[in-house]
Amino acid sequence: MLVRESKNPKAVIVAVHGAFEHSGRYEWLFDRFNHFGYHVVAGDLPGQGKTNGKRGHIKSFTEYIVTVLSWLDEAKKYELPVFLFGHSMGGLTAIRAAQLYKPDVAGIILSSPALGMKNGLARPVYYLSKILNVATPSVRFKTGVKTEVATRNEGYNAHDVSDPLFLRKVSVRWYHEFEKAIAHAHKDIKKYPNDVPTILLQGGVDHLVDIDAVKEWFNGIDTTEKSIKIWENLYHEILNEPERDQVLDDVINFINQHID
Repeated sequence: MLVRESKNPKAVIVAVHGAFEHSGRYEWLFDRFNHFGYHVVAGDLPGQGKTNGKRGHIKSFTEYIVTVLSWLDEAKKYELPVFLFGHSMGGLTAIRAAQLYKPDVAGIILSSPALGMKNGLARPVYYLSKILNVATPSVRFKTGVKTEVATRNEGYNAHDVSDPLFLRKVSVRWYHEFEKAIAHAHKDIKKYPNDVPTILLQGGVDHLVDIDAVKEWFNGIDTTEKSIKIWENLYHEILNEPERDQVLDDVINFINQHID
């Protein structure tokens, strides 16, 4: 678990990273959060970053949810408003945690949440993976995701290529648990809390996440206060894009509006 404290705190942000990556890729964002007066509680999800266990493998998506709940427990110790932030698969994890456990948070911030993917496995490979998921679930395969499709930020792309913590393989169990979590996020849409302010920020040129699936989910939640903004020219990692300061302004404004 990672805790980054602000000198003049007025809220706490629990930040959940996406698939294949790790919390170390968010140093810029965490620094900005601290600057604006927010403690940060984060860390690496199971099987990713510096965590123990087989890299790129989980037995159940619940492992991610339980991890995030432990970060929320840590955040509550400060007795300040707590906000849950999740990017991509981290956004999906935040959604599933909200649907299943209704954590006491002042708001939820979703950054290009993984509510549907543009490119799945080819059909023959998919059926083979279903067999392997039962027989040898920890068998891993290459993700095939190239860093340049996630962001136009050349500095991040260059770093990711040589980053030893960046996942390049995941297990068949991981893949199927990820797909199940997406399906459950839509199936359980009415379980999403109706009293938690939610903002969804989505890159308009997202090569990874299905924007139509994101919009469908957003339109289906009954939350009394919700807003969505599509950043038309931005790729998937909107908070790593050249326009990230503008995106961050939306996040900061949302948080400040919901601090008691």
